[in-house]
Amino acid sequence: MNATALAVALCLASAVAYAAAAVAQERLARRAVARSAAALLGNGAWWWSAGLNAAAALLHAAALRYGPLTLVQPLGALTLVAAVPLGARGAGRRVAATEWRGTLATVAGLGLLLLPASGPAPDDTLTLAEALAVSGATAAVITLLTRGDVRSGLRHATASGLASAAASALTQTVAVAGGRGGSLLSLRVVTVALLVVVFAVGGMLLSQRAYRGGLGAPLAVVNLSNPLAAAAIGMVLLGERLQGGALGVLLATAGALAAARGVLLLTRTSSGDRVADPVPATAAAAPAGRVAA
Repeated sequence: MNATALAVALCLASAVAYAAAAVAQERLARRAVARSAAALLGNGAWWWSAGLNAAAALLHAAALRYGPLTLVQPLGALTLVAAVPLGARGAGRRVAATEWRGTLATVAGLGLLLLPASGPAPDDTLTLAEALAVSGATAAVITLLTRGDVRSGLRHATASGLASAAASALTQTVAVAGGRGGSLLSLRVVTVALLVVVFAVGGMLLSQRAYRGGLGAPLAVVNLSNPLAAAAIGMVLLGERLQGGALGVLLATAGALAAARGVLLLTRTSSGDRVADPVPATAAAAPAGRVAA
């Protein structure tokens, strides 16, 4: 099995685990079980979802050892394919036609982004200065997105996607550096590994808050902002490039537009769900805080 095929296989397994975790997080958020960080830590179901997230993250990290960011990140859209029907099943309803259209449009769009993204196994890694710069810039944007209206699920979903993208870029640095036989206790590797933990946990908590308004639209936004941000990091700092020249750019642009259309469809579906199945009053009264679910 070549490096690209292995990366894809690991991504598939990671997507299934992420989907199951997302459905569990959304159910907790809907029931307002996790109203604060303390409530999260005391809830067994949340720890189960955290374990699934951890397993998915390990599989994702392994994929990043064999595939470039521009290839691995768009495959996260498969999480959406699995999560939407799983979420509907858990809620005891059928998947709406608009949900299917939104899911397929998002996945098709990210698939078009994936076509010009295939490349060789990663070789370059972030320097310590670059890792710190990426971390600082990502933290600043997340702060801006999560200020003000804490009820904005899509803003928190975007922030979650950015945190996950940063964690993936940093993870690739640790995975590739370790795979070369370098020291895992060097200042760069240890610092980057700590930043990975910060962004991975932060992304999970941000997605937990985003799911209070439903699953489809926030998860679609996470799966859209994540690969786009990761691709930007890969192309600007790691020398990764879209394949196919002008045609590759055209495919990537068409993919981005299709994915955006899918997100809009899922947003409309989520709005309809909130009217038919409002969040309990206890959820509306949950204390505001960046770590609250």
